[in-house]
Amino acid sequence: MSLVDVILSRRSIRKYERKDIPQDILNKILEAGRQAPSARNIQPWHFIVITDEKIKEKLSQGRYNWFIREAPITIVGCADLNSSRKWAVIDTTIALQNMVIAAWALGIGSCWIGDFVEDEVKKLLNVPNGWKVVALISFGYPAEHPTTREKKTLEEIVSFNRF
Repeated sequence: MSLVDVILSRRSIRKYERKDIPQDILNKILEAGRQAPSARNIQPWHFIVITDEKIKEKLSQGRYNWFIREAPITIVGCADLNSSRKWAVIDTTIALQNMVIAAWALGIGSCWIGDFVEDEVKKLLNVPNGWKVVALISFGYPAEHPTTREKKTLEEIVSFNRF
C-alpha cells in the first residue's frame, strides 16, 4: 500500500484485540515520532508509553476515553513549553501524527484522545512543570473495521490565494 493509501485508509480504532504490540513494532512507531520535523530541530517532545493496567484504568475515567483500558498501549505526548513556547505543541502534534500513520502502516490501530484533565494526567505521570500534555493516543491491533465516514468535499474546504 502506498503512503497516501495508508493515510486515506486510516480510521480511529476504539476496540482492540487482546494482543501485545511486539517491542520491535513499538520501536518503529516511536522512531517515526522521533524523526518528525520540528522548528529549529528543537524536538520539544517527550513520549510516555503507558502499559500499566492501573495507570490505564485511571486515564480511562472520562466519558469518551473508556477504550484506553482495552488498548495494549497508550502514548502520552508532552510538549516542552520552555524550549519553544510558540511551536512546541505543534511540533509534538506532528510527531504524534507520524506515530499514528506509521502504526497504521504496520497494522496497528490508534485513536487520538482529547478527553483528559491535564492537571490530573500530569500529576499521575509525574510530568514536570513547563511541560504540556498535548494528547493521549491509544494503540493496538484493531478488533473493529470502521467504514469510511463522509468528509467535506475539497471545494468546501480549499480556496486559492484568498479565503
